Amino acid sequence: MSERPQIRTLGELRASGYVHRPLRTEIRENLLAALGRGDNPWPGLHGLSRTVLPQLERALIAGHDVVLLGERGQGKTRLLRTMVGLLDEWSPAIDDSELHEDPLAPITEAQRARVLREGDDLPIAWRHRDERYAEKLATPDTSVADLIGDVDPMRVAEGRRLGDPETIHYGLIPRSHRGIVAINELPDLAERIQVAMLNVMEERDIQIRGYMLRLPLDVLVVASANPEDYTNRGRIITPLKDRFGAEIRTHYPIELADEIAVIRQEADLVAEVPEPILEILARYTRELRESDAVNQRSGVSARFSIAGAETVAASALHRATVRGEQDAVARVVDLETAVDVLAGKIEFESGEEGREYEILTHLLRVATAETVRTRFRGIDLGPIIAALDGTVTITTGEQVTAREFLEGLPPTPDSDVYDQICDRFDARSDGERASAIELALEGLFLARKIAKDSDDGETIYG
Repeated sequence: MSERPQIRTLGELRASGYVHRPLRTEIRENLLAALGRGDNPWPGLHGLSRTVLPQLERALIAGHDVVLLGERGQGKTRLLRTMVGLLDEWSPAIDDSELHEDPLAPITEAQRARVLREGDDLPIAWRHRDERYAEKLATPDTSVADLIGDVDPMRVAEGRRLGDPETIHYGLIPRSHRGIVAINELPDLAERIQVAMLNVMEERDIQIRGYMLRLPLDVLVVASANPEDYTNRGRIITPLKDRFGAEIRTHYPIELADEIAVIRQEADLVAEVPEPILEILARYTRELRESDAVNQRSGVSARFSIAGAETVAASALHRATVRGEQDAVARVVDLETAVDVLAGKIEFESGEEGREYEILTHLLRVATAETVRTRFRGIDLGPIIAALDGTVTITTGEQVTAREFLEGLPPTPDSDVYDQICDRFDARSDGERASAIELALEGLFLARKIAKDSDDGETIYG
C-alpha cells in the first residue's frame, strides 16, 4: 500500500491537477491500462482466464452491472472482491460527507452548499480502494432500510422536517457511492427488497417512504446467484434481472493443474502435504462432481478439497506430535481421516441413502489409482510385489511414524525400487520418502497386485 496523499484542502486538490472521473470510467481505464501493460488484473483466480474473465472484462469495459451465476465454491465471491484492484488506490472525498462525495462533484444539497461556503478551504479526506467495496449477504430478513435507507426518527425528533433529506439514514447502496457494492445470493432477497433496488440500478435515484431524492448515485452493483434460483420460475423478479447488463456463468476448474493450484493457494496447511496427495484430493473432488450418486445441483465446492487438504495436514501433525516425529508429512493413510470428516459436505441423491460412505471410499480409491498411474509411469514396481512373497508384510497406520514404516520395508530382489520411487518425487526426508512409497503400495493394492487389511487404525500390505 502506498502512502496516503498529503493533500488536505479543495484548493490543494485543484492545484494538483486532479480530475473527477465517474466510477465506470475509472474502472474501465484502470482495467485497460493493466491489460495494456500485460499485468494480470485478476490475481489468485485459477482456471477462468479463457472463459469467465474475458466476459467479465468486456462487461466492465461496457460499464455494466454484473451478476455471476454458478454453484457454490466456484470462486464467485473471490472474483467480486478482486474487482477492488481496478479502483484507484486513493480517492479524495469531502471530509465528513456521509456519502463520501467527490469534492469536484458533490451530489447532495448539503455538500454543494459546503463547497460554495468554504471554497478552497474545504477539508479533504482520502479513502483507500478497500474502503470503496461493500458486501452484503442477502438473507430473507434483509430490509429496505439495510440496502436503501429509512427515515431516522432521532433526526426528526431534533426538529427537522420529515421531508428534509437530512432526516434520512442512508443504507448500504447509497453509502457505497463511488464504489462497488456486492450482493451475494441475490435471489434470497425478498421480492419487495428487489423492487426497491430497481430505481437505484436504472434511474440511479432512491425512494424512501414516499420521498424521492434525485441523487445521481455512482455505484457499480455486482451480485452472485445460483443459476437455479436466477430464473423467471425462481426467486428473482424479472425487472431486476433485466437491470443487470451482464450475466456471466462461472464454473469449477476445468484443468487438474488449476484445481491443485486452488488447493495450494487457499488451504492453510499445518504440515507438509506432498504434491501427489494434493493431486489425489483434486481428482477426488472432480470424481464427486461427475458422480451420478451426488446431487450435482448443489455442486461440490472447491472448499471440499481445501478442507480435505487441511484435514490431511492436521492428521500428519497429530501423528508427529504424539509419536515425536521431527517432520510432519501427510501420507496416503491420512486420506481416510478426510473421508470421515468431509462426508457431511456432500449432498447425495435421495436413492443413495445408506451408501454414502461406500460411495466416498470408492471414489477416493478411483482418484488414488488415477494418480498412481500418472505419477508412477515408467517405474517397475514388480520387485515390491516379489518381496511380499506371502510371508512378509508391511505395516503402516495413522500412528505409525515414517521411520517405523521405512524400517519395516522388506529388501527387494535385484532392484533398488524404493530409491527410484523417492527420486521420482524428489523425496528426501523420512516423511517424504514414506509418503511416496506408501502411495506406491496403495497403487499396487488398487491394481490387485497385493493385498491390504485395515483395522483399528492399522493397515497391513502383504
